[in-house]
Amino acid sequence: MLSARAIARQVSSGALDAAAALADCAARIDAKEPRIRAFAARPARLEPGEGPLAGVACAVKDIIDTADLPTGMGSSIYDGWRPRADAPVATALKAAGATVAGKTETTAFAFLDPAPTHNPHDLSASPGGSSAGSAAAVAAGMVPLALGTQTGGSVIRPASYCGAAGMKPSYGLLPTVGVKTFSWSLDTVGLMAASADDLGFALAILAGRPELDGPAAELKGLRIGVTRQDFAGEAEPGSEPALSQACKLFVEAGAKLVELATPQALVEAFRAHGPLQDFEATQALAWEYATHRDALPPKLRAYLDGARAATPAQYDEARRSSRRGRDACRDFLSEVDVVVSYAAPGEAPDTLGSTGDSRFNRLWTLLGTPCLTIPALKGPRGLPVGVQIIGRFGADESVIAVAKTLEKLVEPMR
Repeated sequence: MLSARAIARQVSSGALDAAAALADCAARIDAKEPRIRAFAARPARLEPGEGPLAGVACAVKDIIDTADLPTGMGSSIYDGWRPRADAPVATALKAAGATVAGKTETTAFAFLDPAPTHNPHDLSASPGGSSAGSAAAVAAGMVPLALGTQTGGSVIRPASYCGAAGMKPSYGLLPTVGVKTFSWSLDTVGLMAASADDLGFALAILAGRPELDGPAAELKGLRIGVTRQDFAGEAEPGSEPALSQACKLFVEAGAKLVELATPQALVEAFRAHGPLQDFEATQALAWEYATHRDALPPKLRAYLDGARAATPAQYDEARRSSRRGRDACRDFLSEVDVVVSYAAPGEAPDTLGSTGDSRFNRLWTLLGTPCLTIPALKGPRGLPVGVQIIGRFGADESVIAVAKTLEKLVEPMR
């Protein structure tokens, strides 16, 4: 995979020409795109910008508005749609000197109907979703950086399946203005890159928060919470060995593991994700459903048919459960520095017809807490399996710092 930090550093020092770095990415995309199918649209050429991300090619999920490229939402309803303005997060990319390398394939409206993208490690396996193209483009070494979004597990899960690093920051850290809404209480813009180090580097620049790009954490003396999220069901083969290995490495580095018992309020918050999303999705996609229902793909169409039954009373109760969950989460995380858990149920599904399951991601999306996944090992079928680091709301720098250290420890074992 390509390193965003390494490219930016070489360009800044004069060791690498920005145009040459972009030309290299364009050639990589040309060579791999016919097999991976990560991109929905690409510019005619990649022009370098000026700033700390000069020379860095960034892929942008195709539900994020761009004025100079179509935004198709993964749906025929928006074929050729050209917004008049960039989404603020795309504007921030360009202002930092990054170059948009193209729009990446997404499941339709970021739901569950698969995108045409293939997993770079096994072309017959799922890349996950909904940020399928973004994860695959980074993992295949086509670009060093990509934007995705997460409403359930759509950054963390595909990153884990494809063997990339991925981060869902704290809710609202990156703006969702100009991003096609599915659930305004849950939608979060995130990043994918080669490493946690690259994620911290890029996120610090995009968010204007230099503290996010701090040093790797000293693990000795840290308290690492462990949760297997029993309320979400069992993990598949692969995920438990990855989590166990991460825990072993933490202990060997001097950290103290704390097995966390899940309070009932968090279990109820996990269950609230569904009705909360249902009620908001029917409104966010009301026009598409009313005027183009037959053009919606089958899983999304069936979902919206059923989600219309969600009542205001159920929605209000889901919001109350969410608030109670956030209150309980503060206590849940108060005695540890970060938490480690499964990033996904296991390896990528062995079919392109599934995007996998977000059950180990949904609670943290609803709570708005920062989450970061890095590859930990290979599963029984030889595909990547990640672990997920979770932190308190607003403590993104701690999550990044711990992940930076962990990835150095797991690297020799991958």
